[in-house]
Amino acid sequence: MTQSNVIARATALGNSAAFTSTAALSGRLLLSAIFLLSGISKISAPAGMIGYIESVGLPFPSLALALAILTEVVGGIALILGYRTRLVAAGLAVFSIATALVFHNQLGDQNQFIHFFKNLAMAGGLLQVVAFGAGRFSLDARRG
Repeated sequence: MTQSNVIARATALGNSAAFTSTAALSGRLLLSAIFLLSGISKISAPAGMIGYIESVGLPFPSLALALAILTEVVGGIALILGYRTRLVAAGLAVFSIATALVFHNQLGDQNQFIHFFKNLAMAGGLLQVVAFGAGRFSLDARRG
């Protein structure tokens, strides 16, 4: 198979409505996984998370924890369902960038460096959702 045949097949696949709709749903599922897992882990160990929030100097750590849990769990579920997807994805992108700046700003520490850029990459993926929407397999598409 020649390179031009491969490119033609990939282009045809990319233009397929079924493929793009499935890719959009898959992307939303994968993006939401980290938010749901993180929110659930915060619910299961609130004392440790409150201590971590206090350690970076944020005021009202219990409130910050509750807001983070709400953002991650509700945002993750809404993203999966494709409900108000552009708004939810924008909110999660802002949350990801804020989290990177507040909690992962010690870039000399390799672990923090990785988490910082992971959060930026997540925000980039979420901005793709903002730009292109949820796709056919979503509550947004059903609402019209």
